[in-house]
Amino acid sequence: MKPIPRHQCLIYQGAPSAQLASLALLIRKKLDANYRCLYLNSPDMVAGIRAYLMSSGLDVHKAVVEGRLILSSGLDHLVDNRFDPQRMLALLKQAYDSAIQDGYAGLWASGDMGWEFGPARDFSQLMAYERALEAFFEAHPAMSGICQYHADALPGEVVTAGLCVHPGIYVDENNTRANARYMPARSRQ
Repeated sequence: MKPIPRHQCLIYQGAPSAQLASLALLIRKKLDANYRCLYLNSPDMVAGIRAYLMSSGLDVHKAVVEGRLILSSGLDHLVDNRFDPQRMLALLKQAYDSAIQDGYAGLWASGDMGWEFGPARDFSQLMAYERALEAFFEAHPAMSGICQYHADALPGEVVTAGLCVHPGIYVDENNTRANARYMPARSRQ
């Protein structure tokens, strides 16, 4: 039996808030498995995931203070309001290294790609970033996460590109499936 892919995409339509309940349950599972969890999204979505986590019984304040949970709408990964793949990867590496040093089993992260790419919405770096992110996952076995693609808000070619660079497709907190459209970096060259 193949292991569950650690680098997954969530491609969805409709209100982004409709994904929060499932993501909150997955975050709870990851926290219970001693992973540090990092959730990156807009201020409204961070407030939403916080509410869902609280309603699931998690003491969110305590989890944040302890460093088990990081909820962020910060844009430190942007340079001049543009997405910088190297900066984003450096921030993820720092978070990963910190999680391991702090005794966690690993780092689980999720971010919304439309929000991550900032107000400029220049997706020209998407493929380079996702390829580098997949290499990061391969080199860091305790890293896992979900890239969120809101199909209603992103250009079709961005969603298609995102689908091709993720080995797993997130369905819900209990189900991930292998991505038949995944093209490993070796086959894209």
